Amino acid sequence: MKTEIKEKVIENDEVVNVLFKEISEIISQNKTKMAYQINETLVSTYFNIGKTIVENEQNGNIRAEYGKEVLLKLSKKLRNSFGSGFGLSGLYNMRLFYNKYKNFQPLAGKLSWSHYCYLIYIEDDAERRFYENECINSKWSKRELKRQIDSCLFQRLLLSDGTVNKEKVYELSNKGQTIASANDILKEPYVFEFLGIKENKPKLKEKTLEKELINHLSSFLMELGKGFMYVGNQMRITLDNNTHYYVDLVFYNKILRSYVLIDLKMDDMKPEYAGQMNMYLNYYNKEIRDEYDNETIGIILCKGKNEITMEYALGGLSNKIFTSTYTYYIPNKDELINEIEKVLHQK
Repeated sequence: MKTEIKEKVIENDEVVNVLFKEISEIISQNKTKMAYQINETLVSTYFNIGKTIVENEQNGNIRAEYGKEVLLKLSKKLRNSFGSGFGLSGLYNMRLFYNKYKNFQPLAGKLSWSHYCYLIYIEDDAERRFYENECINSKWSKRELKRQIDSCLFQRLLLSDGTVNKEKVYELSNKGQTIASANDILKEPYVFEFLGIKENKPKLKEKTLEKELINHLSSFLMELGKGFMYVGNQMRITLDNNTHYYVDLVFYNKILRSYVLIDLKMDDMKPEYAGQMNMYLNYYNKEIRDEYDNETIGIILCKGKNEITMEYALGGLSNKIFTSTYTYYIPNKDELINEIEKVLHQK
């Protein structure tokens, strides 16, 4: 009798486990759908509220001299009826949202209202479309989006290889960042603001910078961009059994199927840095990479670089060696835009 009861309990447990698994899948699937539908409805609602405000302004129902007062009173009534999401700043955002997107409807359901609250403050249409595409392609959170906007990712990608042109602007704005060659992973400059290094702090040593980047690895990987996976630091290269060299940082980019070696320098680019990196790449291409890996990529990160020095240092090398600069602070956007204008003017 006891055995029968025990078997029954086991059978019931198995049934419960099966039911739990099936119902969990149903809940998970529908949670995703519900979240998608709720978000789509929310974005659509705010778009139409913005439209209503703008159309009443254009029709003269809300006169300019009383516009702020009307919106303030309206926000109070809406908050009393529908909650805190309808404050004055919220109504201004909805109004701006409609003005920015009335000629091309927002991407329904793909981005949240929180994303749009950052995007609507980007004046340039091409730049805004770039960040929209990257949000969708890379599944950025609102925090990641804010960081990329603040660090001027759009401008830095345009400046990465000095070939700014209208076609490149168009491609970035309509496709986002595409990774098809080694050039596509570069930025100019790289921004390490996540390290929190103060402006008046004494010059860091190379080892200290390397350690700090590893301690903030998730932020560093985000700054490096799509497809990067961390392999190691101070990776030893041994020649002639007794001569050792060490690569500062080694990554693998799964999109390009290539090892990426990064050499950190605390001063400006020097010709000898290219020779050292060339040796590292020769070793990795011959000794480390597998038959399905593409050629290894080398990036020398330095505080500054001279174009003429780079031209002579890197000219004639068959390996893929690039140089870029880095900064501990968010770049000045106006300065980056001026740099882009200069390159465009040279064309």
